[in-house]
Amino acid sequence: MSIAYIVVSSLLALACLASGMAKVTRQPALVEQLGGLGVAAKHVPLLGTLLLLGAIGLVVGIWVGALGVAAAGALALYFVGAIITHLRAGDAKGSVPTVALTLTSVAALALGLLSL
Repeated sequence: MSIAYIVVSSLLALACLASGMAKVTRQPALVEQLGGLGVAAKHVPLLGTLLLLGAIGLVVGIWVGALGVAAAGALALYFVGAIITHLRAGDAKGSVPTVALTLTSVAALALGLLSL
């Protein structure tokens, strides 16, 4: 397993953990922000759970490479969906952090594939 993969995956897992916990616990400001993007409040905990599962997959993927690759790919798709949601709501500036997370997910995916 490459050191680059471990570093990128760990940083991405931390970001997903923080965002996932905020969504699962339904932080009011976050629920309001997502509501402004057209995301129903009832879907926020599900989105958080997906992020938490992705974070777990990335961490376990350090030892089980195929799981890390799958988690990175799934997170990349999740974040592409988030970008689309931002753009549909006319929030191009708000999608910038999501683009960064998408690129980080793709980097983790590529590094994971190279490490298999």
